[in-house]
Amino acid sequence: MSVSGREAAEAGPDTQGEELRRIHGARAHSAYERAVAACRHAGVGQDAAEIVPTDTVGRAANALRLSARSLDALAASAPDPAADARCARNTAATAALAAQLAATRDGGPTAAAALRAALTASQTAAAAAGGAARGRDAALNAGAGEAERRAVTTARAAGWFA
Repeated sequence: MSVSGREAAEAGPDTQGEELRRIHGARAHSAYERAVAACRHAGVGQDAAEIVPTDTVGRAANALRLSARSLDALAASAPDPAADARCARNTAATAALAAQLAATRDGGPTAAAALRAALTASQTAAAAAGGAARGRDAALNAGAGEAERRAVTTARAAGWFA
């Protein structure tokens, strides 16, 4: 569900912020679940995180750890569309990193499609978080939501959610 500028103005700032929190939060949680699934599929857990990551495994594990912290902070803070959209963007980037690791381990066209979808989801989440609207643009948010749904579908097809 997207919020248009007119609907947001009529709903008021609190309602708009809460609705945008729901939209960005759902996308962030979905991307985190994709990241965890891809890392699990590749045999990587948060316990492999390093303070200064030196390889892809360490970077992916560290990104998972940071994304989990970001989601905790999201749940504990007041709605802020710009910050919430950045959280979704960062978690989508984590999922893209995890997808690169899983695709490298798997190979094949299904894994490659899941990686492409993860990269697209990360790019569209970045677009939704950036620009003048900073998480408030309904069209960008809808595009990011659709890209996230496609990324989940292709990750499932690749067998990463097993």
